[in-house]
Amino acid sequence: MSQTDRDYSEKRDFIRMRVDAEVALIHEGDEVPAVCIDLSSSGMQVEAPRLFKVGDLLNVRIDSEHAALKGLEADTEVVWVKDQDGGSQKLGLTILKMK
Repeated sequence: MSQTDRDYSEKRDFIRMRVDAEVALIHEGDEVPAVCIDLSSSGMQVEAPRLFKVGDLLNVRIDSEHAALKGLEADTEVVWVKDQDGGSQKLGLTILKMK
């Protein structure tokens, strides 16, 4: 069963942590700055200034500000999109693979 086939209640079985962290979205060689709103073990919600569509594959990188802590990098897929005022979007990303 794919992530999009799961019902809403099952998607909420994962605890989400609010992070409000700057991230880089890499799509087809282009790097787009964005903000990670929240993060769970299976996905994340980000706000991006550029338009994406459901099914787009994005590499997400969250750099660490601490020398002793490694940042996060993951391959993700866009599973939902919500247009925002000003041409930005909120994106629901499912994590396909952590790097």
